[in-house]
Amino acid sequence: MKTIALLRAVNVGGTGKLPMAELKAVAEELGFANARTYIASGNLLFDSGLDEAEVKSKLEKRLAAYAGKAVGILVRSAKEMAEIVAGNPFAEEPGNRVAAIFLDQAPPETALTEYRGLNDERVALGRREIYVHYPSGQGVSRLVIPAAKAGTARNMNTVVKLTELARE
Repeated sequence: MKTIALLRAVNVGGTGKLPMAELKAVAEELGFANARTYIASGNLLFDSGLDEAEVKSKLEKRLAAYAGKAVGILVRSAKEMAEIVAGNPFAEEPGNRVAAIFLDQAPPETALTEYRGLNDERVALGRREIYVHYPSGQGVSRLVIPAAKAGTARNMNTVVKLTELARE
């Protein structure tokens, strides 16, 4: 099964960085077939017969040993990633202005009301994601959603590309 692992808070430069070539090598060491990365932000695609929890556990243990600290991993199947693209409530907006924040579990309904720093952003809930439209850009946003703290975000351009790569 084509699987996509999204690493949380990957440092692509400076100290403690995780080069994408190393991430690919780790996946191969763990027995994940056809491993490849996409852009230097911790996106890993591979084939595995393991379930999500097993993939997550193996990657987190191995990457913690590599990095010397915990590395959060969010896992989705290719089918789930396609559903995230199809379920984007802000599909009419530019993909670089919409993010999906990936979570391990369904976001609480309070994510729509318990936040701070809201300016012109719009927030919607997915199955295990929080979608955010950033009209002025994510880089200038002050929005903090506590329910998203343990998640990792990818803009919709990246989510679409990962979906396409998973189909290949």
